[in-house]
Amino acid sequence: MARIVGVDLPSNKRGEIALTYIFGIGRSSARTILEKAGIDFDTKVKDWNDDQLAAVRNVINGGYKVEGELRTSVQMNIKRLMDIGCYRGIRHRIGLPVRGQSTKNNARTRKGKKKTVANKKKATK
Repeated sequence: MARIVGVDLPSNKRGEIALTYIFGIGRSSARTILEKAGIDFDTKVKDWNDDQLAAVRNVINGGYKVEGELRTSVQMNIKRLMDIGCYRGIRHRIGLPVRGQSTKNNARTRKGKKKTVANKKKATK
């Protein structure tokens, strides 16, 4: 089993797919990393030797911000937006969609479970 930056890569998957298990690495980044390390995209992780594994580690450590470091920087960026009180920061603070989506009908992921608001009773004459 290959372990890179604190993540166990699945050994039965292709290298290109297995690298996407690391936070901050997608398909295109994985392809670039494997190119720089000189490994074929279709080679499974269990078939990598120690030299190939070390090459992948060196490429990732050399030029990519991944896992904890990336999560920290994302959280710091969100905190900065909230501190300066800009529109996006306020939306983050109150838990509404940040990127201009409509909230009249949808946006349940950000707003949470539906809260029913009781309506007023009509006055009897």
